[in-house]
Amino acid sequence: MKLRRTPAAAAAAVVLALTATACGGGSDSGSNGDKITVGIKFDQPGLGLKTPDGTYAGFDVDVAKYVAKELGFAEDKINWKQAPSAERENLIKNGDVKFVVASYSINEKRLKEVDFAGPYFVTHQDLLVRADDSSITKVDDLNSKKLCSVTGSTSAQNVKEKLAPKADLQQLGGYSECLTGLENKRVDALTTDASILAGYASQKEHQGKFKLAGLSMSDENYGIGLKKGDSELKGKINKALEKMVSDGTWDKLVKTHFGPSGYKNDPAPKIAG
Repeated sequence: MKLRRTPAAAAAAVVLALTATACGGGSDSGSNGDKITVGIKFDQPGLGLKTPDGTYAGFDVDVAKYVAKELGFAEDKINWKQAPSAERENLIKNGDVKFVVASYSINEKRLKEVDFAGPYFVTHQDLLVRADDSSITKVDDLNSKKLCSVTGSTSAQNVKEKLAPKADLQQLGGYSECLTGLENKRVDALTTDASILAGYASQKEHQGKFKLAGLSMSDENYGIGLKKGDSELKGKINKALEKMVSDGTWDKLVKTHFGPSGYKNDPAPKIAG
C-alpha cells in the first residue's frame, strides 16, 4: 500500500528542513545571526588578556571590537574564543570562529590554509631576558642558551631554522609558561614579537625583572585570519581597518596599550586590500 503525503505533512517537512538549516553553521561559520565568535589570545598582556573578572583587554581585543562593530555586532554580541598559536588555523577552517585577531603574523605557510585581512600592525621579533643578564647582546649568543617560545609560533621557527640553530629551544603551550621559566632561570630568554614582550615586561608584577634585548630579528605583519576564499568578509574587514586608522582610533589604541611600556611602534601599515 502506497502512502500519500498530505499537504499538512509536506508543509511540516519543509519547516523541519528550514529549522535544521538555520541550526547548522552553513557557510556563515563563526556567527549565528545576532552573535559573532572571534578568536583572541587569553594570555598576552597588552594584546589579548582574559582578566580575573572575566573580561578581555588589549590592543587585539579592541581591534576585534572595532571590526565587529563595523560588521554590525555590538560588543555584547561577541563571543570570545581562546585561539592558541598552534590552533588558529584549525579554529578558522573548522568554522569555530568568524575571524582571529591574535598577534597572527601573515606568512606564506599560513596563507596556504587561511586568508588574512590587513595587516593592521607591524612589529619585530626580539628577546626578553632577565634584567640583570648581560650575556645576550647578539643573536649568536643564543646558540649556547636555553631559549623558550610557544608551539606553532613563527618566532620559534625563525630561531631554529635561520638565526641560532644550536640554541636549546623549548616550545611550550603559552607565553606565561615561558615567562615563569625565565624568572625561575630554567630558560635564559623568551623570544617572540617585541609587542608581546613589552606587554609582559610592563605588567606591574614584572616591572624591573625583565628587559628587551633590542634585537630586531624579523618583521612581523599582524593580520586578521579568516576562512580561505571569503573575499566578501575580507573586504569588509579591510574597510573597517582603514577606517580605524583614518579616524584616529588606531593611534589611540596603540598609545593606550603600548605607551606605558615605552615600546616604540612602527606607523600603521598600509592595508594590502
